[in-house]
Amino acid sequence: MLLWVILLVLAPVSGQFARIHKSIIFLQPPWTTVFQGERVNLICKGFRFYSSQKTKWYYRYRGKEISRETQKNTLEVQESGEYRCEAQGSPLSSPVYLDFSSASLILQAPLSVFEGDSVVLRCQAKAKVTLNTTIYKNDNVLAFLNRRTDFHIPHASLKDNGAYRCTGYKETCCPVSSNTVKIQVQESFTRPVLRVSSFQPISGSPVTLTCETWLSLERSDVPLQFCFFRNDQMLGSGWSLSRKFQITAMWSKDSGSYWCKAATMDYSITSNSLRSWIQVQIPASHPVLTLSPEKALNFEGTKVTLHCETQEDSLRTLYRFYHDGVPLRHKSVRCEKGASISFSLTTEHSGNYYCTADNGHGAKPSEAVSLSVTVPVSRPVLTLSSAEALTFEGATVTLYCEVQRGSPRILYQFYHEDVPLGSNSTPSVGKVSFSFSLTAGHSGNYYCTADNGFGPRRSEAVSLFVTVPVSRPILTLRVPRAQAVVGDLLELRCEALRGSPPIMYWFYHEDVTLGSSSVPSGGEASFNLSLTAEHSGNYSCEANNGLVAQHSDTISLSVIVPVSRPILTFRAPRAQAVVGDLLELHCEALRGSSPILYGFYHEDVILGKISAPSGGGASFNLSLTTEHSGIYSCEADNGLEAQRSEMVTLKVAVPVSRPVLTLRAPRAQVAVGDLLELHCEALRGSPLILYRFYHEDVTLGNSSALSGGAFFNLSLTAEHSGNYCCEADNGLGAQRSETVTLYITGLTANRSGPVATGVTGGLLSLAGLATGALLLYCWLSRKAGREPASDLCRSPSDSDSQEPTYHNVPAWEELQPVYSNVNPRGENVVYSEVRIIREKKKHAVASDPRHLRNKVSPIIYSEVKVASTPASRSLVLASSAPHR
Repeated sequence: MLLWVILLVLAPVSGQFARIHKSIIFLQPPWTTVFQGERVNLICKGFRFYSSQKTKWYYRYRGKEISRETQKNTLEVQESGEYRCEAQGSPLSSPVYLDFSSASLILQAPLSVFEGDSVVLRCQAKAKVTLNTTIYKNDNVLAFLNRRTDFHIPHASLKDNGAYRCTGYKETCCPVSSNTVKIQVQESFTRPVLRVSSFQPISGSPVTLTCETWLSLERSDVPLQFCFFRNDQMLGSGWSLSRKFQITAMWSKDSGSYWCKAATMDYSITSNSLRSWIQVQIPASHPVLTLSPEKALNFEGTKVTLHCETQEDSLRTLYRFYHDGVPLRHKSVRCEKGASISFSLTTEHSGNYYCTADNGHGAKPSEAVSLSVTVPVSRPVLTLSSAEALTFEGATVTLYCEVQRGSPRILYQFYHEDVPLGSNSTPSVGKVSFSFSLTAGHSGNYYCTADNGFGPRRSEAVSLFVTVPVSRPILTLRVPRAQAVVGDLLELRCEALRGSPPIMYWFYHEDVTLGSSSVPSGGEASFNLSLTAEHSGNYSCEANNGLVAQHSDTISLSVIVPVSRPILTFRAPRAQAVVGDLLELHCEALRGSSPILYGFYHEDVILGKISAPSGGGASFNLSLTTEHSGIYSCEADNGLEAQRSEMVTLKVAVPVSRPVLTLRAPRAQVAVGDLLELHCEALRGSPLILYRFYHEDVTLGNSSALSGGAFFNLSLTAEHSGNYCCEADNGLGAQRSETVTLYITGLTANRSGPVATGVTGGLLSLAGLATGALLLYCWLSRKAGREPASDLCRSPSDSDSQEPTYHNVPAWEELQPVYSNVNPRGENVVYSEVRIIREKKKHAVASDPRHLRNKVSPIIYSEVKVASTPASRSLVLASSAPHR
């Protein structure tokens, strides 16, 4: 759309170019000044394709502006002020000022006056004004109109420009003057301009002449005609509506002064363009370049002249000299003499030379002439493509070797520490390069040489330091033994096998920084650590020399903690370990790395070993027997150093067996007044054992014994006949003996008193002992967690029943009681016995029933009978001889 509008703007309109197509306001009637109350129609014309479209109007008066829009291009107004319009598709118009005057006399003039227009100035008066009118121009009387209202300018021109007004007379008094109107006569079209397709055409080429002018917008429909001239001679057929004139071929004779003329169709307005000179050009031929002397010595300082010349005749020719395509200098001379340039040879003058000749129709080059100047090379200069930024390993560096002077061809050679790297040659003085990828071995001094046949020349040396990024470091852990143990000194060593120093090493444990160390000259770094249990885990290190940081592989370290001295504890179902109980031995080391092997010992004899793979303690179970009493210990070992616990003593308590009650009297047939000894003994049971003696379920007394049983003496009375039993208790459960029945015979009156008295005294003395023994027994029972046994003599345990055994017994009066342990080896044989010995052995004590039998000690046994009533078995002391 925009391109289309531009083409319309530039398109010719009636033989001319329209410069600006803004909107234009026309007045109807055509006056800019009217009386108040009258109306004026404003007509807005824009670009002709949009003349009937919507129109915007703008009205300004005393600084205020009002806008409105009409469906057509007309607007009727009756107010003074400045008006503008904008037709659709056209820019805003120039302002038009209308004056609705209240004066009695006004001079009316058209809005625009163009050259050649017929102009009417109208002097209008209200009532009571006599129109004896005079027209003034620039305050000078121009004409007397008398009673006429119009003044005519038949053919307006620039001389009619000026300020106009008119005067008249009021009927009663005085003269009046109208408003002043300024007339500015405008050109209908601009002065034409001659456009030429080429002011220096080549001979035989066509030329187009164009006469350009622009019509005023208000006169855009006025047709124009054109005429073209050369040296005041009309070209072609004369006047034409076309603004262009085509000359098919221009020759040397056609050179001259050209101009054009534009005019209206009636020739009332004409205008001439300025004159333009057209010079027809003759192309130059190829010039010839010569050198003098022809065989110049190719040494520096020799003077050489270059001469360039063409053969054609031309007014002026521009000569140019070139050295390897670069212009040397310009010179413009007459063609018959050509042009020359001279200079003294230097090394820069070697190369190819040519010249060009240009007479305005294009430069023509000569053939090239070669000139070689031999100059020894100057000292070369070596430079690097990078000073610091690219001196890393792997970067590409370029060496440049350059000489300022020297004849080609020049051979360049590059060296590193006197070792050739490569060579290059160039046909001219300049810079050559050599590139390579940096490694650590490329550090050192570099230089280059240049040689053009006069011997090589060497540059200054340039040092290059190649910075090598660190390689991935290697971490090693060193401990004084195969396995790291708490308290050991751990040495961490970190080393990057490659990398430019200085290198900073960092040591890490589980990504926590342990420390750092700088190595100024490269190599490895170390860090020492006194190990604790918390130092188990992953270790790594990092190397950094300012280019890139590299992290080592992770190494795991397990720090073994030696076992502490273990603690041995017993776990039993009761406070006192008893035969048959399940005893748990628990051994635990509070410190130490897993796995831990625990060993359990009884009197330094190994019981067993148990491993604890994940820490904690270990247990070993024993079903207790009497042999398990003794000293226990345990041992913990995790492969470093075994630790032994404190010794713990275990005493396995044996419950008492059913005791055996033995009655001992001085004779076979007891009688009132005899001293009866009761002996109660449990053949098995852990001491201390409390023994109690009963007569018809009445406690006679008690006594404690570590071994061998307990004794109780009784001075017999008639009331002592009856059933006797005893009880043994070591805190693990009381056991009652079998019941033994005692019959007292041969009672006499003279002995009953003393016997009664003896029995009574014995009972009183035993009462005190019984009370003390009872208190001790109660204390032991509470400590063992059980109540005293309450079994009655007449209700012993049936599990300890035994078959009776009969022995021969000597006479009662000849025997003394003997005390012995029955079944000392712990056989499960329980029995009651009464032993008598002869009087001469009354102080001997037997410790083993078998020993007594070997000595043929008479033993009186009763026949044990199982009673059907609560009464227990009975023992009868008979005077008859016992049988075996």
